[in-house]
Amino acid sequence: MKAYDVAATIEASPDAVWAVLTDTPGWPRWDSGVRQVEGRVALGEKVKVVTDASPDRAFPVKVTELDPGRRMVWTGGMPLGLFKGVRTYILTPDGNGGTRFAMREEYTGPLLPLIWRSMPDLGPSFQQFAAGLKQRVEHGA
Repeated sequence: MKAYDVAATIEASPDAVWAVLTDTPGWPRWDSGVRQVEGRVALGEKVKVVTDASPDRAFPVKVTELDPGRRMVWTGGMPLGLFKGVRTYILTPDGNGGTRFAMREEYTGPLLPLIWRSMPDLGPSFQQFAAGLKQRVEHGA
């Protein structure tokens, strides 16, 4: 298994963070690494994300878990589990009126070693996503 993680404290309620996080068509307004998002966030729905990391390819994922205001899981990959990516978003109240945002993406499957070598480093884009989300929620910009 390989994974990327990011976390940030956002000075807003989980509901405020959730509203921005689940407005996926709005992501390009606050994350310059996201070019386009198609689909809606609902359990069982498919979402396609186009990023600067791979601008010629849309990443189709399925919303496999949804606990509004708290947790969302997107799953994608290849048939037969040859390669699988699972992204989890978690919002936790921090006790001071703010929210701890955490995002983790885990990769598994027998083709992982081959695919991992050809994947761009997503660490910077994860950091950019968390910083953009924080900026958008806290300052509306």
